[in-house]
Amino acid sequence: MRVLSDAFIPELPNHYRGKVRENYDLPDGRRIIIATDRLSAFDVILTAIPFKGELLTQTARYWFEETADICPNHVLDYPDPNVVVGTRLDILPVEIVVRGYLAGTTSTSILTKYKSGERDMYGIRLPEGLRNNEKLPEAIITPTSKALDGGHDQPLSPTEVLAQGLLTEEQWNVVSRYALSLFARGQARAAERGLILVDTKYELGTDKDGTIVLADEIHTPDSSRYWLAESYEESFKKGERPRSFDKDFIRAWVTARCDPYKDPIPEIPAELIEQTSRVYIQAYEAITGKVFVPDLSGATVLDRIRKNLEPYFR
Repeated sequence: MRVLSDAFIPELPNHYRGKVRENYDLPDGRRIIIATDRLSAFDVILTAIPFKGELLTQTARYWFEETADICPNHVLDYPDPNVVVGTRLDILPVEIVVRGYLAGTTSTSILTKYKSGERDMYGIRLPEGLRNNEKLPEAIITPTSKALDGGHDQPLSPTEVLAQGLLTEEQWNVVSRYALSLFARGQARAAERGLILVDTKYELGTDKDGTIVLADEIHTPDSSRYWLAESYEESFKKGERPRSFDKDFIRAWVTARCDPYKDPIPEIPAELIEQTSRVYIQAYEAITGKVFVPDLSGATVLDRIRKNLEPYFR
């Protein structure tokens, strides 16, 4: 009853269903974004995690408010704990990832590339002799193209971003300044909470006036990698990955039992779902320094959201 797996509201116009968010575009240029509790992996919806949508929305809210002096963001209102009303934007065709440590597991991560012998990447040359999970001399931006139709993101250098006409030089300068400033603020606040903000992804777009605006989410455990600071030194000495908010119980459980890209996904056990929910709560409380008190009003989460969004029905 307290899990939001679907958020279709027929009274709202121009519905678009994303993997985890339901979006409604209003005629006046505003967008209603409802964060559901759906958990997506392997290009499918695996299950729904209690309070996930509320926790991620409120974590992002904390960071939007903490960084409003650095750059404009899309937020106009929070009519419900799972909902943000924002300015509709044209999203820029470059994904901006900022990295402060030699870390990662994907093909586009700098650790993967470094271990394969690459030193020149994303228009940057990394020094020799870096170790797994070592802090970089300074934070770097590693932009990638936005993949379409199931393709893979491709690494880009600033020169390629400009040469391909993805951004103008002025846009790139603004985006890179915003990204590095946001990351520096994020690392500073995280350090106050005993956390290390390792890397993160930013989504930016332009409004009707061409102003570059921060969108989507910021510094959440879904868009960012955090380590527990107290675990870093010992783990680094041992060549191990520092402890983090490990939300991948379900992903690991699935891959141990099937090929998730080919086989039917088995039913996820209730204890794994509950364990994942607890990790999201732990992450929210550690990042924001606040105690999570879920909004339990309404017969269901969707009933509560519908009631809070009634002013937007007209």
